[in-house]
Amino acid sequence: MADSVATVWMPVDDMGRAVKFYGEVLGLTVKNEGDDWSELDAGGVTIGLNAREDTHRGGTGGAVLTLNPSGDLFDEVVRLTDAGVEFAGEVSQHPWGKLATFKDTEGNDLQLFEAPPA
Repeated sequence: MADSVATVWMPVDDMGRAVKFYGEVLGLTVKNEGDDWSELDAGGVTIGLNAREDTHRGGTGGAVLTLNPSGDLFDEVVRLTDAGVEFAGEVSQHPWGKLATFKDTEGNDLQLFEAPPA
């Protein structure tokens, strides 16, 4: 039985570009950076950026990384849009929360999530 998440791996084509996106644009703390593997801290969960092998370049699909913004979801959408991030449509609103969907620089699916008020 699993009791926690150790690391989330995100495949990347360009390590420098990906580290810059996750570190500077999303504001996560870069723990270490290398050519084939880099790590960022996402509030106690490690996000590993894993260089794709040449045979798997440009891949799409796979896991979706969902992030909790530190403030208001709409404010974060504006901040990220100003930083050049393109969102896939409008923020979707559901009884269970709000989602804003976008991609990282490597084509991986990301979302911002905000739970409804308690």
